[in-house]
Amino acid sequence: MRISKLSPAYKNYLNDIKKEKYKILIYQILLLVGLLVLWEVLADAGFISTFLFSKPSDIYRLFIKYLLTGELLTHIGVSVYETVLGLVIGTVLGIIIAIALWWSERLSKILDPFLVVLNALPKTALAPIIIVWVGAGVKGIVVTAVTISIVVTILSSYNYFTNVDEEKIKMLKSFGASKFQLLYKLILPANIGNLINLTKINIGMAWVGVIVGEFLVSRYGIGYLIVYGSQVFKLDLVMMGVFVLAVCAWLMYAIVNLIEKFYKRKRS
Repeated sequence: MRISKLSPAYKNYLNDIKKEKYKILIYQILLLVGLLVLWEVLADAGFISTFLFSKPSDIYRLFIKYLLTGELLTHIGVSVYETVLGLVIGTVLGIIIAIALWWSERLSKILDPFLVVLNALPKTALAPIIIVWVGAGVKGIVVTAVTISIVVTILSSYNYFTNVDEEKIKMLKSFGASKFQLLYKLILPANIGNLINLTKINIGMAWVGVIVGEFLVSRYGIGYLIVYGSQVFKLDLVMMGVFVLAVCAWLMYAIVNLIEKFYKRKRS
């Protein structure tokens, strides 16, 4: 339906929604700018220690310095590569295992207690052991990222698959649909939105795994910058790393969000 065919009342409703989105965006920007200005003012006035917390102007100058030398882009590139690799492997492998559990009820009953225990384990605390087993470098860091996200992906995806409307499943079965047809025609299409949301959650988990791995063994990456800054007491470097990490994570989330909007628009 084209906008020109919509009623004036509905047009006004859509315009109000757009205005509200713009207002929220403006408020978010004002809040961020206000916090940064307050931080700068309190640091200049001596109310907070610049040694412990640095200040936005120092962080900005350091950011420009690292950006001009190209060193920052190298660290960002390494971390983003490791995170994307961990995200893709963890999410895809988790969904495949969840499909296998949905396919075989016996297998799901056998693995259920093991998955519950694995989910309860503090996986970040196991990162040193994982890296010793797998090896240092990109491989160990990616495996750490995968380990943190894969169990949650399996449990969540399996829960999504088993909670599809039972009446729709019975209807397809009445037409002689096979297990594969149920999966391809109903289970997966009905959960695309859920799987996209799960990917959003896994972005944060993958970053956690990568940063923890870089803390331990890497000589490159945002995590290395943060841990190196803390070791030499350069808190402006630490804060710069945190800000860069936040921006990278937000950009990845925004990309997945755009994919979700495109899917919803195409579906409607």
